[in-house]
Amino acid sequence: MMIKRTFAYLTGAVLFLGLTAASGDKPAYRVFNEKGRGADYSDILKAASGADIVFFGELHDNSLGHWLELELTRDLYEAKKQSLVLGAEMFETDDQLLLNEYTEKFIRKKDFEAEAKLWPNYKTDYAPLVDFAREKGLRFVATNIPRRYAAAVNLKGFQALDSINAFQRAMIAPLPIKYDSTLKCYAEIGKAAEGAPSHAMHLAEAQAIKDATMAHFILKNWESGKTFLHYNGSYHSEEREGIVWYVQNYGKRLPYIPKVITITCVEQDTIDNLSEEYMGKADYIIVIPKSMTRTR
Repeated sequence: MMIKRTFAYLTGAVLFLGLTAASGDKPAYRVFNEKGRGADYSDILKAASGADIVFFGELHDNSLGHWLELELTRDLYEAKKQSLVLGAEMFETDDQLLLNEYTEKFIRKKDFEAEAKLWPNYKTDYAPLVDFAREKGLRFVATNIPRRYAAAVNLKGFQALDSINAFQRAMIAPLPIKYDSTLKCYAEIGKAAEGAPSHAMHLAEAQAIKDATMAHFILKNWESGKTFLHYNGSYHSEEREGIVWYVQNYGKRLPYIPKVITITCVEQDTIDNLSEEYMGKADYIIVIPKSMTRTR
């Protein structure tokens, strides 16, 4: 009986291995460099470890991208320890005090979550990052403009901010901001907004004030010897435009311009090769199957 059972087990194991070999692996993602050449996670980590500022451009509802953000954060911490600074588009500058109080363990989790302006997918996708900062004693920077100011710009353009006071100005990039409407990221938004309702006529300017504000607060909280890891929607940093463009412009005032590494996530039907449309989107492009589960 024992021989028969052993034979059956071995037969089943051989059949399983045969089927596995026949079907091959089923990777959840692949990494490519800006030229479409194959890379891997270790390449991303090595580049990020040697950078001053790292932009992780995410797809907001992509589960795998959020997992990779957390993994990169953990691994960068092992390399940089307290020289790592975190920051995110998902937190607005007027919530910085709450973020500080929570990560410094002054207030409870439930109080922070009750009072801060959190995205709907905060608990699944961003709480792990904030909690990691709290656990390790890392600074977590709220970089984005308060949404009410971005909404005002969306409605009336940059002139909507002319009348704000010094307290309000402290929560956004120094005014007036430099703005280049011919940059691809803003030109595309401007074109899409043509014929839009009046409240969306200045959508590209609203995007620019967000990018400028994020860049301003990244540099305000970065210093030589530190690595700032920033989480943002992929469109904000693709092709080194958006936030990256403002970082490079503001960086001209510093003793040296920070070294920037960009990462972006894209979705494709198949992930064996990088689609030509995504070439040059970032230093590293993470390709994820379109069938990947999403967060809501």
